[in-house]
Amino acid sequence: MPVLTTLDTAQDLAWLQQIIEDLLKEAKRQGASASEASVGIRTGLEVRVRLGAIETIEHTRDRGLSVTLYFGQRQGSASTSDLSPSAIRDTVAAARAIAQHTQEDPCAHLPPPERLAQAVLDLDLYHPWSLSIEQAIEWARVCEEAGLSYDPRIRNSEGASLSTQRHLHVSGNSLGFIGGYPTTRYSLSCALIAQEGDEMQRDDWWTTARASADLESPEAVGQRAAQRTLARLGARRLKTCEVPVLFSAEVATSLARHLVSAINGHHLYRRASFLLDHLGWPIFPAWMRIHEQPHLPRGLSSAPYDHEGVATAPKNLVRDGVLETYLLDTYAGCRLGLPTTGNAGGVRNLRVEPWPLRSLPAFAGMTQGVAGLDRAALLRELGRGLLVTELMGQGVNLVTGDYSRGAAGFWVENGEIQYPVEEITIAGNLRDLFAGVAAVGADDAIPGSIRTGSWLIERMTIAGE
Repeated sequence: MPVLTTLDTAQDLAWLQQIIEDLLKEAKRQGASASEASVGIRTGLEVRVRLGAIETIEHTRDRGLSVTLYFGQRQGSASTSDLSPSAIRDTVAAARAIAQHTQEDPCAHLPPPERLAQAVLDLDLYHPWSLSIEQAIEWARVCEEAGLSYDPRIRNSEGASLSTQRHLHVSGNSLGFIGGYPTTRYSLSCALIAQEGDEMQRDDWWTTARASADLESPEAVGQRAAQRTLARLGARRLKTCEVPVLFSAEVATSLARHLVSAINGHHLYRRASFLLDHLGWPIFPAWMRIHEQPHLPRGLSSAPYDHEGVATAPKNLVRDGVLETYLLDTYAGCRLGLPTTGNAGGVRNLRVEPWPLRSLPAFAGMTQGVAGLDRAALLRELGRGLLVTELMGQGVNLVTGDYSRGAAGFWVENGEIQYPVEEITIAGNLRDLFAGVAAVGADDAIPGSIRTGSWLIERMTIAGE
């Protein structure tokens, strides 16, 4: 069931599809009982300027091919960046040699044929941008200048950069699946340094999208970077305390990623997750919903099928606070005695639904029945506590759920930001943190593949002076 996307890149996609077909035939000729392969070409441009001067201009063109062969229940994989016919034969031979040295594994097999994608959905992921190097430089310069000129306290810059990326990818297997489609991705970012007296602070902002028309303007990115940098001036340390904590939307995405890691099948079958055996259990408040949207038009991680060719589909990870699914590829699912969920390669376009606050003794006097809380409303509900806008370090133990990370942000009193804070650590346990989500805001216009607003947590420990 060969599938080909008909676009202006059809010729390149047809070439890559032919490579996959030739590779699968070569695998069969060399005795493989089953095989799967993928091939891709990635091209891009990145321009960086600092203080108006060009720092780097980099063109990239990468290509690569990977193949996995099955000889009964033995499996071997190999890869190459050479797409010539002789290199394909050698790569298949290398995978065959590796398979000869592996142990038999009853879970080493392709996905069920009925789960494979029957067509490549058009998800509006390909938007070519005719951008010259001179225009790319101008975008970066305008962005940086907008930040540098925003306030005289912006004294320096770490630079602004614009990157473009075009990717063509085809994958297939010996069950008859061959699929391919092109994608584009663009991003613009700026990092600035502010100074007041002897104090210096740094912050940044960015925008990323499948289509250039969906990017924020260069001026908006530079000004937002300046605003965030200036807001950090006058930072203080805090005394150790236990208070409510509001994770701003841009850092709340990390909490969603911890959930994704904890329900990843490969962590689960290795018994390396604090959410092992929690399928069907309530792990969030009863109003919480987190779902996957793999077919979101122009989504930054949208895909019609996963890395194994299994058709993707929207689904709830968490509904009514209950964990409804793990994230499984064919192998991890087999090890756990469950079918694949179409998540080989990860989760695609995660959405955490905003929700008003629930009634909690710790939050006496909270607004009830309020939908769509923005940042200002969340701060009012927080009352007195910490707004976190930056996280540092890797202090997360996925096995136990223990959570301890360096942080910076703002101290809040009476629902109003009082002053910035830094050099603090926030700590708790992810199990308690998930259960203690008091609200998810509607301030979710943050670029990325995870869409969520700010998370208000009932209580966490802040380690300071």
